[in-house]
Amino acid sequence: MLPRVRQKKSVHNTRIGSAGIIILLISGIVVSRLFFLMVVRYDFYTALAAGTHEVYAELFPERGKIFMQDSRTQESYPVAMNRDYYHVYIDTRQFTSDEDRSLVTSTLTRVLSLGEVEAARLDIQAKKINDPYEPVMDKVSESLVAELRDAALPGVGFIRRLHRFYPEGNFAGPIIGFVGKDEAGRDIGRYGIEGHFETILAGSGGFFSGKKTAKGLWIPTAGRSLESAVNGADIYTTIDRNIQYYACKRLYQGMIEYAATSASLVMMHPRTGAILAMCSIPEFDPNEYGSVRNSRAYQNDTIFVPYEVGSIFKPIVMAFAINEELVTPDTYFYDSGSVEARCSKPIQNANFVAHKDQTMTGVLEQSINTGMVYITNLLGKEKFVSYMERLGFGLKTSITLDTEAAGTIASLYQNKGNTIDCYTATASFGQGFTATPLQMVTAYSALANGGKKVAPYIVEKIVAEDGKVTRYHSPIDQQVFTNRTSHLLTGMMVSTIDNGYSGRARAPGYAMAGKSGTAQIAGVGGYTAETNHSFIGYGPAEDPQFILIVKFEKPRVRFAESSAAPVFGDISLWTLQYLGIPRSRQLDG
Repeated sequence: MLPRVRQKKSVHNTRIGSAGIIILLISGIVVSRLFFLMVVRYDFYTALAAGTHEVYAELFPERGKIFMQDSRTQESYPVAMNRDYYHVYIDTRQFTSDEDRSLVTSTLTRVLSLGEVEAARLDIQAKKINDPYEPVMDKVSESLVAELRDAALPGVGFIRRLHRFYPEGNFAGPIIGFVGKDEAGRDIGRYGIEGHFETILAGSGGFFSGKKTAKGLWIPTAGRSLESAVNGADIYTTIDRNIQYYACKRLYQGMIEYAATSASLVMMHPRTGAILAMCSIPEFDPNEYGSVRNSRAYQNDTIFVPYEVGSIFKPIVMAFAINEELVTPDTYFYDSGSVEARCSKPIQNANFVAHKDQTMTGVLEQSINTGMVYITNLLGKEKFVSYMERLGFGLKTSITLDTEAAGTIASLYQNKGNTIDCYTATASFGQGFTATPLQMVTAYSALANGGKKVAPYIVEKIVAEDGKVTRYHSPIDQQVFTNRTSHLLTGMMVSTIDNGYSGRARAPGYAMAGKSGTAQIAGVGGYTAETNHSFIGYGPAEDPQFILIVKFEKPRVRFAESSAAPVFGDISLWTLQYLGIPRSRQLDG
C-alpha cells in the first residue's frame, strides 16, 4: 500500500507547482500591462484624463502695428494694423425645409458675391443632412455680416476673428511685407518689416487651465492657472508717408513712360541714415498677397537685386583720388578716346568719343571712361580695393528688412598686387562688380555729409505693450573721406548737373549734386545691348537734406539722362518744397 500513497503526494505536488507557475505568469502579465499603461503610455493616458477633467485654453496675442510718419506734423499713420473680420458658416441641422436651404444659398451667393464654382460648392454643402459646421467664406467684412444678420437666415453663423489689414493697399508693400501662414496654419510675417520683426510684432501667447467635472462644471477648489498673452510691439518707421507717396507715384509714371521692366528708388537722410522713401516696382497689395502672379513683386529690388551700377560710381572713385591728394578738380587730362588696360580690347568712351583736353571736373561732366582709368592707375589697386571695402561694397548694410543681398566685388580679388588689371579698370566706371541701390546711397553719404559713411536704418522706434520704447539709430559713423574731399566732390557734381550730361536732373532754384549712369547688362558670353539706368545725387548742395537714387531696368530709351535724370529732378524739387527748403538760386539760374 505504501507505493500508492507516494504516488498521490507526487501528483499533488505537481498540481501545486503548476498552479504556482500559472499564478506567476498571470502576475507577470498584469505587472507588464501596468508598466505599459503607467510608464510607456503615461503621457497618452494623462492627456486623456486631462481632456476629461481639465480645460485648457490658449490665449492669442494681438499683432503689433506698423506706422509711417509725416515729417512736418510729426503725426503717425498706420500702414499695418488688425481688423475684425468674420468667418461665415452654416449649420444644416437648423434647416426645416428645402425652402430654407434655397433661401440661405441664394442670399449668401448674392451678399458674398460668390462665383459659379463657389455657389455650386455652397449648394452641395447645404444639402448635407445634420452637419453642424459647413464653412462658407473667411475674412468677411462687418458690413456684409450686418446685412446677413438682418436677413435672419436659419442656420447661418458667424465667428469673429482678427486679421491683418493694410489700409494703404499696395502703397509700400515691398517695405512692409505681409502676414501669411506657416505649415501649421499659424500667422507668420514674411518679407519686409513683417518678416524681419516677426517675433517682436507677433508677441507671445498665454494660457488658461483648470479642472471640471464629468458634466463639464468648474471645480472651484481645484485651482486655475492663468498666463496672460503679451501683445506684439508697435513699430514706427522712418518713412515719410507723403514723400513715399509722391516718389513712388512719379517712379511708376517714369517706368511706364520709358517702358522699363522694373523701377526702384531710395531716399535717405545723408547725416542720420534714416530712410525717407523706398519704392520697388513691380509691387503688391499685402491684403491680397496670394493673388500676385509674379513672385518678384514680393522682393524689394532696392535691397535684393544687385546690379552693375555704371557711371554713378565715377564720383566715388574721383573721391578716392582727391582724398589721396593725387588730383584736384582742375587737374589736366587729355582724352584720346581709348586706353589700354590689360583687357582683351581697349577701353573706350560712350559713343566712342574723344573729349581731348579736360579737367577732372570735365571727366565727371562728360562721363569719360578713360579719365577714370587714368585716376585708377594713379591710385593703384590696393588703395582702390581698400576704399571699396571701407565704403561697404560686397557687404550687406544690415538694414532691418527681409531680405537683403550683398552684391559682390569678388572680381577685384582675382589678381593680387598693386598693378591695375582689367577688372579694376572697368570697376572705375562701374562695370564688373555689383551693388544694390541701398549700398550706393550709403556710399554717397560720405560725399554728402563731410566724409562720413552712415549706415541706413528704417525703424525709428519700437513701442512695447507696457509702454517701453526702444529707439533705433544708425551705428557709429565711419570717416572715409576728409571734409575737403566731400566739399570738392559736391562742387564737381553740382557742375555735372549744371553743365554736363545730367542737366535734366535740375531742380530749378536749388543747387543739386549728382551723376547719371547707363550700364550694360551682362549676359551669357559678354554684355548685351540692354541697359540699367540710374541717377543718384543729393541736395541742396550747401546743406544736403536727402540722397536719392532712381533706377530703371531695361528702359526703351538710350541713356539715363533721358530717363532716371528727369525723374530724379522732379522728385527732388517736390521734396525740397515739401520740406520747406528756401531756394538759393534764381529760377532761371
